[in-house]
Parts: sequence; C-alpha cells; structure tokens
Amino acid sequence: MTPAINLLKNKGIFYDVLSYHHDPAHTQFGLEAVEKLNLPAEQVFKTLVLEDAEQQLLVAVVPVSQQVNMKMLAKAAKVKKVTMAPQHKVENTTGYILGGVSPLGQKKRLPTFIHQSAINFDTIYVSAGKRGLEIALKPHDLCSLLNARLVDF
Repeated sequence: MTPAINLLKNKGIFYDVLSYHHDPAHTQFGLEAVEKLNLPAEQVFKTLVLEDAEQQLLVAVVPVSQQVNMKMLAKAAKVKKVTMAPQHKVENTTGYILGGVSPLGQKKRLPTFIHQSAINFDTIYVSAGKRGLEIALKPHDLCSLLNARLVDF
C-alpha cells in the first residue's frame, strides 16, 4: 500500500488500482503507463511539482499528452512565475520519488491545480505513489480530497 491508496481507503472513496511492470530505462513515466495499460493519454494525468519565485511549492495535475503552460499556471496560482522544482525538494516534500509522485497522500499538502479537462471524463488516472501503479478515480473525488482548483494551464 502507498500513502495515496491508504488515503482513498480511509476516506471511503471508490478507486481502482492498475499495475504494470515499470521498465527502469523508460523515463517518460506517464506515457509508459498509457502504453502498458492501453489507456487514452488524455485521461492519464501526471503530477508535477513546481515552485514559485519565493520557492513555495505547488502541484499541477495535467494530462500526460500535454505540457504545462507556466505563465497560465502562475496566473492561476496568483504568483509571478513558476518553474519545475528540484528533484530533491520534490522527493523530500512529497515523500514520493520522481515517476511515482501522486497528488494524493503527500507528506505535506501543497496547493494543487488540476487541468480543467479532467471534468470531461467519468474516470481519470493518476499515480498511486509508486512507479508501475496507477489509481483510477472520479475527477471530482480527486478535486475535493485535495481542495484543488480546476484551471486551464
């Protein structure tokens, strides 16, 4: 069990766990999940941890088929600019390793922004907190658990 799965269990949220064998040579973790689980790329969301100019962290949950528009995300977060957070800071703050960062069950809850396309689906997929594990859940459950904002970025 991962902290993400434990959180869903404890809150009584309906979810499903999908697993696949992670290839250590594969560095595009979200796309690997799409390929190995035969899922639509627009429904599989990656979790990115970014920091603002004051080095405060925030989380962006975006389809693996898209890139984050940093200016739009900064505007949504009401900060000057955002950049990708350093790996050590991501891992220390979330408790997860890169490629297995889940938006759920992080050691420290961070402001979270979910790409608005999530509401177009009954089910979306996010990391379960370990490479090779994905969680299927309803977008509104993810939003309410994280007190996240749905935005276009």
